Amino acid sequence: MREILLKGAKAYYIGLINRHISNVEVLLNKPVGISGVDDRHQDIQEAIEKELGIIADYNDKVEMLVKFFERRENNDNQQGAQSEKKK
Repeated sequence: MREILLKGAKAYYIGLINRHISNVEVLLNKPVGISGVDDRHQDIQEAIEKELGIIADYNDKVEMLVKFFERRENNDNQQGAQSEKKK
């Protein structure tokens, strides 16, 4: 159950990262594509900065999952295997 939840959360955040990367690509390649942002007269740089902030936030969450939960799970598995070898 734990592994399913961790993989699901990681996939969810990576999906959101990819969504906002796509938004930045649209802004870079077709600047008229900013109609989805709050202010239709917002400049492109500001819109890109906003998207990058969102990407950074989701990336931080993925890094926290890996650092504090996936590695711990791997360490627990390795310690269990080492205990079995000693027996």
